[in-house]
Amino acid sequence: MNQPRWMKRPEGSNWGEFGPEDQLGRVNLIGPEQVLKGIKEVQEGVTFCLSLPLDIPGGSVLNPRRSPPKLTPTALGDDQYINFPLATQSPTLCDVISDDQVQLSLQYSTQWDSLAHVGALFDGDDDGTPERRYYNGYLAEQDVLNLSRALNQRHGSYAERLGIETLAVHGMQGRAVLVDLVQVFGTARTVVGHRNLMGALEQLGVVVERGDMLVLRTGFAETLLDMQGMPQPDVLKNTGAVLDGSDSDLLKWITESGIAAICADNYAVEDLDRELEPDCCSKLPLHHHCLFKLGLPLAELWYLKDLAEWLHNRERNRFLLTAPPLRLPGAIGSPVTPLATV
Repeated sequence: MNQPRWMKRPEGSNWGEFGPEDQLGRVNLIGPEQVLKGIKEVQEGVTFCLSLPLDIPGGSVLNPRRSPPKLTPTALGDDQYINFPLATQSPTLCDVISDDQVQLSLQYSTQWDSLAHVGALFDGDDDGTPERRYYNGYLAEQDVLNLSRALNQRHGSYAERLGIETLAVHGMQGRAVLVDLVQVFGTARTVVGHRNLMGALEQLGVVVERGDMLVLRTGFAETLLDMQGMPQPDVLKNTGAVLDGSDSDLLKWITESGIAAICADNYAVEDLDRELEPDCCSKLPLHHHCLFKLGLPLAELWYLKDLAEWLHNRERNRFLLTAPPLRLPGAIGSPVTPLATV
């Protein structure tokens, strides 16, 4: 396609700036230079797992659409392949085989959002009728499969474009910067706008540069983990900082800072409990700005306590982050086991 698929683009978006067929958005900024910058942050060779157990939070309290993983044995006929002796099939064999499968909501626990996760109604062809569009102007009906089309194909992908596999193939590895909001605000619910965030960066001595992945610790995942699979919504609602997606100055900073991704230990990154104004145009304004306008992926429910304490004790805040999602074609999101190397 030589011409963009839209005549006008949303105000404040970067549609087309990485090419008319781009599916990576700001992830384009995570290239060899960022990998080398991340490697330079490795001084002791210590690694930290930044994932919750994938059966946490437990139940469906955080999101009733998302269910905990269900592990079951693989089967062949009536044979269940858990502690299965192959001697059952051939008496001379000594092998005992265990093999399993999982039914998993891809955004249940520690996760990445793909750029197909949140789109918007936007009149990109200027004909007076808003279309369902996603980052870089991709149309839901033509470029990102709708549910009916996916169900009508035996092996159909949900997202033909902007699926999570684009991030997996590119490689989500580079320099990350930790902003430990617990050190500034504690673990109580705090809505963080531009002024609060800039104050936190100054207090913590954090410098964020173009291409960095911004990692936010709020204490939410730690509280959730302590609940041992029985989340308490009343407690969680009052736990941890959340970004104020309605703060235009914060959104402007995200654009101008050049960050390539935002990874947080909370649910949804932004404030979901704000009251909507009568003329409000987006329930998830941070998702709208990042995923839809900028092509900037979001990550949620990371576990950051051990890394944060280690970095704090050494007066550091940068590290090498390696966090590829599953290479699952067409998926909207993906579980991830991020690794921090310091």
